[in-house]
Amino acid sequence: MSHYTRLVTFALVLFCCHRTFAQSGELYRYQDLSHIFYQKQIDSLKKVWVCPNIYKEKATQKQYKEYWDDRTEFVTKSIKDDNFLYEKEVYGYIDSLINQIVQANKQLIPVKPLVLIDRSAVVNAYAMGGNILAINLGLVAFSRSREDLALTIAHELSHNIMLHPENGLKQRAEWITSDEYKNAMNAVLDQKYERLTRLKKIFQGYSFSRSRHQRYHESDADSLAIVLLKKSNIGFDPSFFLRLDSADLQFKQPLKQPLQQYFAAYNVTIDNAWTQKRAKGLSTRAYSFKDSTSRVQDSLKTHPDCVDRYNKTLALGNVKNNFTPIPAAIKEKAKKMQLWNMYVNMNLTACMYTILMEKDKGNTDPWYDFMAGNVITGLYYADRDLSRFNAVGVVPKEFISKDYYELQTLFEQIPREKLEEISKTLLTAHAWPNIKKDEAAFHRLMKSLTTESDISQSNKTNIGKTFINSNENSLYAEFAHKFDKP
Repeated sequence: MSHYTRLVTFALVLFCCHRTFAQSGELYRYQDLSHIFYQKQIDSLKKVWVCPNIYKEKATQKQYKEYWDDRTEFVTKSIKDDNFLYEKEVYGYIDSLINQIVQANKQLIPVKPLVLIDRSAVVNAYAMGGNILAINLGLVAFSRSREDLALTIAHELSHNIMLHPENGLKQRAEWITSDEYKNAMNAVLDQKYERLTRLKKIFQGYSFSRSRHQRYHESDADSLAIVLLKKSNIGFDPSFFLRLDSADLQFKQPLKQPLQQYFAAYNVTIDNAWTQKRAKGLSTRAYSFKDSTSRVQDSLKTHPDCVDRYNKTLALGNVKNNFTPIPAAIKEKAKKMQLWNMYVNMNLTACMYTILMEKDKGNTDPWYDFMAGNVITGLYYADRDLSRFNAVGVVPKEFISKDYYELQTLFEQIPREKLEEISKTLLTAHAWPNIKKDEAAFHRLMKSLTTESDISQSNKTNIGKTFINSNENSLYAEFAHKFDKP
């Protein structure tokens, strides 16, 4: 079977699998997580991604195959680890864009790519080679228009068309097995002193070279993306590049109210001392927070030349066009799905801060209140499990706002007895009226995890199974299934 035929077969299998699952109003189902939904595709992917024999030198070919297989393992493991999911509406919206681009560019894209929805809140998309690309939920939530999303998708399609991922594997294999690298390493080994410093210089030189070529790749991908869009009759706004310039700084955004006011809405009182770093003993001090946005901005961006990209594409844009806003329902689903992913990974400060930012936007959806309660009870559960620090997910001060830092400090320092008291307050039934069946069941699960005296693994497993037995299709089953794993 030819490589082309394999890709076609793989795409058809995937399409049939997509049509099998119909959803009915819920955010998504547990069965839509990638370890279940894409199970059949894992074996197909391994068969399709066969490393070609392109080098006569055995060492280079061996190294190339090792990097190739590492990439395959990365993708298949990411699928098994539920880094991706399938949600009918969000996938359908992205798929319609890709269909339009593929149909208009058959010569460049003869086979429709496999598209995976990455659950990450990071504003990004990425090409993996082998006609596969991933679109982060964070990008869907961040994009304002269909054209913004199309520009990013076309950019990643361009990376695959120009074989940038595969060429990257080749470059690494050729460098590691080159005489230049071997001689440099032997020179280091011959030295008695400063070996680490010399090693750093070798790899810094390679990293610089790769970064320089990466910038060329980004420019090439932008240029081809514009061609793909023009053939597809899709306009683009170059100012999207300027918005991307600060996309990774979402937690630098300040809140509109003091933290205490947000918690007061849930009948929870927060002591100011809990938001201040302890100096010695029980005393506290206020942290003098200095805004460092301008200093760290470039280090956070995936593509640090956004202004340059904007200037290069400005003349080719369609800034006067009326662009099509992404439907509010699609953006809302993307936001909720990425929020739940933060929670299930116990990244609780980011989860709560995202909820508070939604409150600042005037969002009154009760699901965010439900999740705010889960964050606090989840924090108390983590405290009982001796993993509170990991659940807080401490982020360096340089990357966050003063308000985020205070929330992070609060989650670190709130006394256990007070955290237990607040958790019990939020778990009272009257606090969350009109919640859905699986949400009420999840409430009971968290109540059991935070109030029962038996905190053994076997009891946690039983609590999880009780939830799963009645809510096996619920997205909240993902949290319950955590207790099935050793």
